[in-house]
Amino acid sequence: MRVLVTGGAGFIGSHIVEALVARGHHPVVLDGLLPTAHHGRPPSPPADAEWLHGDVRDRETVLGALRGVRAVCHQAAMVGLGKDFADAPDYVSHNDLGTAVLLAAMAEAGIDRLVLAGSMVVYGEGRYACPAHGPVRPGPRAEADLAAGHFEPRCPRCGADLAPGLVGEDAPADPRNVYATTKLAQEHLAAAWARTTGGRAVSLRYHNVYGPRMPRDTPYAGVASLFRSALARGEAPRVFEDGGQRRDFVHVRDVAAVGTLALEALDDRAPAALTPYNTGSGDPHTVGEMATALAAAHGGPAPVVTGEYRLGDVRHITADSARLRAELSWKPEVGFAAGMAEFATSGLRGA
Repeated sequence: MRVLVTGGAGFIGSHIVEALVARGHHPVVLDGLLPTAHHGRPPSPPADAEWLHGDVRDRETVLGALRGVRAVCHQAAMVGLGKDFADAPDYVSHNDLGTAVLLAAMAEAGIDRLVLAGSMVVYGEGRYACPAHGPVRPGPRAEADLAAGHFEPRCPRCGADLAPGLVGEDAPADPRNVYATTKLAQEHLAAAWARTTGGRAVSLRYHNVYGPRMPRDTPYAGVASLFRSALARGEAPRVFEDGGQRRDFVHVRDVAAVGTLALEALDDRAPAALTPYNTGSGDPHTVGEMATALAAAHGGPAPVVTGEYRLGDVRHITADSARLRAELSWKPEVGFAAGMAEFATSGLRGA
């Protein structure tokens, strides 16, 4: 199958391209090579892949890339929390306008299969339970609490600390920052495209993806890359809050495998619909545990817990990926310890 992979020269996209080639597909890579994700020369695509340098926001470029394509894997996006709210126009332009241009071109070209790079950030905080009031949805954490070192969300009814749990795809969306808002808008655009055209679409809501080729030394990368970049400089990873934030760290090769399986299963999906899938390892760890594992495997300085915080960060977000496992027969192959040991010494983009 001939597949357009937008953002196919990037961290996750390049691994998806390799996975597609390994399964006998023909990827066409379209990448704008944003400097926030590419500090140096991008990885060379496999021999069986085509490579196009272009902006997904340009209609003619996208229509040219779609010639002969049967399905699209849309990975192109600005990622991460960024620097500050001044980044908002760029996030909206690259993520939402880019997706709208792509979907309009797909409708014009008659292409009706889409795998979207979604994100767990659409949920905001994860699932919580109060000892007295059962399941509750906490609002954004108060800056006064964060400044005082009280990082756990409180029950909106009684103020008690909450117990975190796994969040499923049916949980209400509650994006807490600009990036999260654009990722939710991408899903709404894709759903509208599917309903209008009879297309088939899935959104893979990635949790904290890590592994080889993460970009180095950029505020637009994930926390794993920031810690790994610090170790490469001989510095201790700086862990915000108290390091107790729970996340689901999933290896990039496992994510790439999900992407190929989702593409191959699109023919079996009902038309005019978008289905979200949490894409996580199912093995949550704290940010502090991840930093400690990376530092130990790298042989670098031990992490420093700073107590710093960022407004817009959430405390706990971990996935229930049961739907993905049941419907696509997928399970992760790279465990936390082995994955962190590999990542601790693997190359970073721009290194």
